[in-house]
Amino acid sequence: MMNRLPALVLSLAVVSLAAIGSSISGESSGAPSSSMLAAASVSPAAPGPELGRIRFPNSGAPEAQPAFIRGVLLLHSFEYEDAGEAFREAQRLDPDFAMAYWGEAMTFNHPLWRQQERDAAIEALGRYAADPAARAAKTVDERERGFLHAVETLYGEGDKVERDLAYSEAMGRLSERFPDDLEARAFHALSILGTAQGVRDFAVYMRAGAVAEEVFAANELHPGAAHYLIHSYDDPVHAPLGLRAARVYAQIAPAASHAQHMISHIYVALGHWSESVDANVKSFDVSAERRQRKELGIDALNYHSLHWLEYSYLQLGRFDDARAQLEMMTRYAKESLSPRALWYHAAMRAAYMVETGAADAPAEIDTAGTHVTGAAADLFAGGYAALRAGDRRRAVALADRMGTRYDSAASGHLCGQSGGFEDTTKRDLVVAEVMQKSLRALIALDDGETDAALTLLEEATALEGAMSLDFGPPVIVKPSHELYGEVLLELGRPEDARARFRQALARAPRRSLSLAGLARASKAIGDAAAASRACDAIAANYATADTTVRESIRCN
Repeated sequence: MMNRLPALVLSLAVVSLAAIGSSISGESSGAPSSSMLAAASVSPAAPGPELGRIRFPNSGAPEAQPAFIRGVLLLHSFEYEDAGEAFREAQRLDPDFAMAYWGEAMTFNHPLWRQQERDAAIEALGRYAADPAARAAKTVDERERGFLHAVETLYGEGDKVERDLAYSEAMGRLSERFPDDLEARAFHALSILGTAQGVRDFAVYMRAGAVAEEVFAANELHPGAAHYLIHSYDDPVHAPLGLRAARVYAQIAPAASHAQHMISHIYVALGHWSESVDANVKSFDVSAERRQRKELGIDALNYHSLHWLEYSYLQLGRFDDARAQLEMMTRYAKESLSPRALWYHAAMRAAYMVETGAADAPAEIDTAGTHVTGAAADLFAGGYAALRAGDRRRAVALADRMGTRYDSAASGHLCGQSGGFEDTTKRDLVVAEVMQKSLRALIALDDGETDAALTLLEEATALEGAMSLDFGPPVIVKPSHELYGEVLLELGRPEDARARFRQALARAPRRSLSLAGLARASKAIGDAAAASRACDAIAANYATADTTVRESIRCN
């Protein structure tokens, strides 16, 4: 029966190109001395930075320096396309500028997204000289040869995992050879993060953070240092360590959409929803301005920021604002129909339906063209809403579609690491399996098959619990521990439910539905103090909520 389902409880670098040109033009030839690098690292920023501030002495021509420095700054903020344009401009101004070709090659490696365009990178390097030996012979500066050697390793022989490790080791040696070179050390920090291959291994992340901390201490306006610290710390355990870097990064790189978004990695990990809203509004606006300025297609918009913005609004109880973001994404997805746009639409639609309990979300866009994780989220949310509306038949049909989609993905090619929204990894299959088991559990509960439902939820939570901590809006759109807690509450087991809600909150701090469940469970147990603390946290989340949401809160 539907009444046995858990109820939804709403209870600074480019300061100015002229300044950069003048600051570098007298120091661009030959390897930098330790004293020169040390002095550069602490030089004060001029007013109004756009992308941060670095010093990167090199042997390129003075007239090519502004474009080169801009390229490196953009590279540190993962603005890869614009960085490539800047490096090619530096090449045009100085065709023998070794580091300009190094920089362009670096734009084709996206280590934290586990993407690499090896052929394009090799082509870029080939425009400097035909092969690694010729490039090394042409580069007279020892330090620059070290950067080139490292990038040759990154795109050399072996599979990507092996090359990522070899590249990181090469950057480590370069950092040891030139200990005052903040750029070598910053890229070494990023390379360490890249060796994790998308798995949050705390040992790897803390090693990277330790390197980035030293760069940040020497130059607080270094965008790479701030950026890589955020990536090192953007989980619920370590996020407090990243607050300072997040606050600085927001100020030093306002011209980079990714930089403005990145600070929300720390805020979401801490459950600071209003700060996340502010960050992602700015990030999306920067991407929209860039799209208009460069006359780019719809997919140039930062859908990623829009997704995080919607989720943050949902946690604040600002459902009308969340709905507006979803409707924007619906328009974009229909115009684009790219795998990326379809994934973000599916994820945002699913989040809206789960968080609000609303069955009136914009219509599904065919999930056959969506990555398996997005399809699973969308189908789970549809089934969840159908059961809440008493439509068991539709819920079963959607669960069957989830099974078919999962089987199709599992029988295809599995990548060791994702290259984007068209690749599937073993982890992606686990994500889809958790949501499939969760929906089957709710159907079993609706059928009165309590034992079967609990078995499925045990399996789902075990799978999710074994996954490394993630960041951002949960890819498992209804976290399984939260769902299990809600089911246990309905079954009159508040002690067990409370343990599940606490597990959910350990993975996603200050998540509103988990807090609501914790408050209900604590109240049922008779723990008034714990219930009051959870209610206070919900009230803080909902301080600016829609009036109807605030009035619907059932707490205390």
